[in-house]
Amino acid sequence: GDRFAFDSAIMLALRQAGNPAIPAGPLWLKQAMVDVTALGGETVLTLAAALTIGFLAASRHLLAAALVFGGTVTGASAVAFAKSLVGREPPALVDHLVEVSSASFPSGHAANSAIIYLTIALVSIQVIPHRAARWFLFGATALLVAAIGISRVYLGVHWPSDVLAGWSFGLLWALAWWAFGSGLRLRLARPAGLGDAGGVG
Repeated sequence: GDRFAFDSAIMLALRQAGNPAIPAGPLWLKQAMVDVTALGGETVLTLAAALTIGFLAASRHLLAAALVFGGTVTGASAVAFAKSLVGREPPALVDHLVEVSSASFPSGHAANSAIIYLTIALVSIQVIPHRAARWFLFGATALLVAAIGISRVYLGVHWPSDVLAGWSFGLLWALAWWAFGSGLRLRLARPAGLGDAGGVG
């Protein structure tokens, strides 16, 4: 339940001086942050994972589809468990600009967006042949995950340390599934002398 010194400093810096109910910046920025934070919500993340799994399965990349399913489902469950274990209350330092009902640590939006979007990106990279396309996908995904986490702090519903923890957990989870998938892909390819072709991609 404790917070770090930088938590309060950053949150107050994102509000108008002397008025914690009003966020800093132009009027359109608040709405932009609300829109961005929705991209890390349960509904959007579920749709993103389901559509990706369906696309990979339809493209006969069955291993990649299974990895995305396994990584996202187990990751979301792990985040929910961590929240219940820590039980940190959402910040009351500034007004919340969107509703929040769950425990604060780690940030579910930051953690789950990192888990799901980065798992999708890292697993998909393994079946994308062009290097430029792989780098673009990873870079765009990293920026999206960063924006979602920043939006949670800007909207006043998470301490910065909640978001940092969520990013760290999500990144490590996605990297673990990427490594697991790479090792499994090599084991499956060796006996038949195949790479990413066919139904094991």
